[in-house]
Amino acid sequence: MKVGILGGGQLGRMLLQAAANYTVETFVLENDEQCPSAHLCHHFTKGDITDFDTVYQFGQGLDAITIEIESVNVDALEKLQAEGVKIYPHPSAIRTIKNKIVQKQFYKENGIPSSDFIVTTSKEDLLNHLDFLPAVHKIGEGGYDGKGVQVLNNEYDLDKAFQAASVLEKKVNIKKEIALIVAMNDKGETALFPASEMMVNPALNLLDYQISPALIPEKILWVVEAVAVKLAKALNSPGLFAVEMFIDQHDEVWVNETAPRVHNSGHHTIEANYCSQYDMLWRIILGFPLGNTAPILPAAIVNIIGEEGYSGKAVYKGLEEVLKTDNAFVHLYGKLQTKPGRKMGHVTILHKDYQDLTHKANKIKHTLKVISN
Repeated sequence: MKVGILGGGQLGRMLLQAAANYTVETFVLENDEQCPSAHLCHHFTKGDITDFDTVYQFGQGLDAITIEIESVNVDALEKLQAEGVKIYPHPSAIRTIKNKIVQKQFYKENGIPSSDFIVTTSKEDLLNHLDFLPAVHKIGEGGYDGKGVQVLNNEYDLDKAFQAASVLEKKVNIKKEIALIVAMNDKGETALFPASEMMVNPALNLLDYQISPALIPEKILWVVEAVAVKLAKALNSPGLFAVEMFIDQHDEVWVNETAPRVHNSGHHTIEANYCSQYDMLWRIILGFPLGNTAPILPAAIVNIIGEEGYSGKAVYKGLEEVLKTDNAFVHLYGKLQTKPGRKMGHVTILHKDYQDLTHKANKIKHTLKVISN
């Protein structure tokens, strides 16, 4: 099969690493010739994944296409699908998820538990909804990796709001933040990866580290899994769906957001699960049976993020010390340039003891720093 990937970042890189185990010819479309995926695919095309003609021409002659980021030209994918190219996930699912407003409306229409929301078109709109605060303001399109999200606790935070079509979500009093990845094939069969608990950096709104399987009561886990499956079934599309959820102080489960692709919360599955999220997506695309999602050992992920105050050629301080750590697996994404908050890699740690996992995750977080010359 000839399979194209829209986007050439680290998710595409890890997807291509898994592709090496199969007989598949890979194609990548990305604007940056130095992107993490460029040297791992069979064919690289430099181009804009948001441009109709570029995506359409890229897709002609391919058997299937998948994405590693939502900001793609969905109109081109719909035309390609109509002409017989298989798209994972379906363009309809990407269209629903890529716009935060449409995504929230989809949850409401399909009975997916999600916090109350108001659609806003400008900062001025918020003056009519001060009684709705505290809330989270999310820009409709274009937000990624923590950008496009602002917490508005009171009227003094309104200057941080977006002057664009956005969704204002009622703030949830969070006890735990959970992510669960659902795999669904063309037959509608599903497989669930174990839930992960995410520890988010409040300043960057990025994942700092996470633990999987999450330590949550079985009754709550049942709800988490049921909600994730219901959501995936409602999207009515094969593919991988990472469902981010909140568990509040009353143990109620709320969907925060969904990603229609491989996801940061599933990086650990490369070493920690019998089938990784990347291998699973290839199984779906190539028409093979769904894999075994069971964990081999509990795992933690630490994101390697560009340090504040450093921009330029990346230097990895503390790398040797981390590589000496038992059962620690370092993944560098091959990005030559660092800048504050940029995802440069991740480390997966495996251990049967959760306390040891948390200890090592914190130690690595404070040991491995990405600076510049």
